[in-house]
Amino acid sequence: MEVVITDHPEQVLADIITEVVREGATTLGLATGSSPVPTYTELIRRHREEGLSFRGMQAVLLDEYVGLPPNHPEAYARFIRDNFTDHVDFDAVHSPDGMAADAKGAAAEYDELIARLGPVDVQLLGIGSNGHIGFNEPSSSLTSRTRIKTLTEKTRRDNARFFGGDLEQVPLHVVTQGLGTICEATHLALVATGETKAEAIAAAVEGPLSASCPASILQWHPRATVVLDPAAASRLRDIEYYRYAYTHKP
Repeated sequence: MEVVITDHPEQVLADIITEVVREGATTLGLATGSSPVPTYTELIRRHREEGLSFRGMQAVLLDEYVGLPPNHPEAYARFIRDNFTDHVDFDAVHSPDGMAADAKGAAAEYDELIARLGPVDVQLLGIGSNGHIGFNEPSSSLTSRTRIKTLTEKTRRDNARFFGGDLEQVPLHVVTQGLGTICEATHLALVATGETKAEAIAAAVEGPLSASCPASILQWHPRATVVLDPAAASRLRDIEYYRYAYTHKP
């Protein structure tokens, strides 16, 4: 695992994506939430000003709320269009179907779609304050596949700010790529900013590999990059080594 501590995480992540796109990547995995938005803004700028093109590529989303139609203001299918994909030139963007009558079957079909398109060249990830990635809450199987999950009350409270602070409006269930699905990507790139993520980052990076902290699965992946601002990195024991290793990267 490579840990990068920087005042500009969006530049590091945009560089990772730009490199693989220009080398012929075919599939990107996209995360939602506030953490990746600065990266998407930078990629849009590079598309408009530097000719970065996603033509010939497809994108797959990590997750979606159950019961929110794709055009709902807080649906992740809508979020990714508004914040990224409508501003660049992907051939296609795929997301889980949160409105399917057969939610379990739709989740399995989405997992199969990712397998057909994959491997995902770079999968962007955020992290929840309880260590979840995608919506794989604590206790999720480390080999899990795309499925329906029940959100914890903590996650729902964290996300209530997007629903006008009304917890009752936050869906109870989601469709999410599983940890096993996520780990089939060639490169995992997780971003976290702010002190509220520091405890989860310390558990994911330096704690045990455990279903209690789903993001710790990155320790098991052959190519994982964790990009942090100083606040998110503040509880890491080996912070000076991570800075030293990145400065002297071969």
